Amino acid sequence: MKMLLNLQQIDRIIEMAWEDRTPFEAISYQFQISESEVIELMRKELKSSSFRLWRKRVNSGVSTKHLKKRSSEITRFRCSRQKTISLNKISKRIN
Repeated sequence: MKMLLNLQQIDRIIEMAWEDRTPFEAISYQFQISESEVIELMRKELKSSSFRLWRKRVNSGVSTKHLKKRSSEITRFRCSRQKTISLNKISKRIN
């Protein structure tokens, strides 16, 4: 990796990488790391079975991790029901 990341940054990158709507380009813009570096970080930080599941999902038709593969109808990086993210925990909806 080009830069040293603290635990909060690593946690946030992993969270963003798992989110289908967040493209690699958004992670790269925020943390200045490439797609291959995200993959390397995921391989290092996740259990091997979790990494395989993540890679399978990223490479499937379900994921929109690559901007070039995204539908032009997708205009946001996260679910509309997701309120805010504070300290890397998604806030729960209040009914």
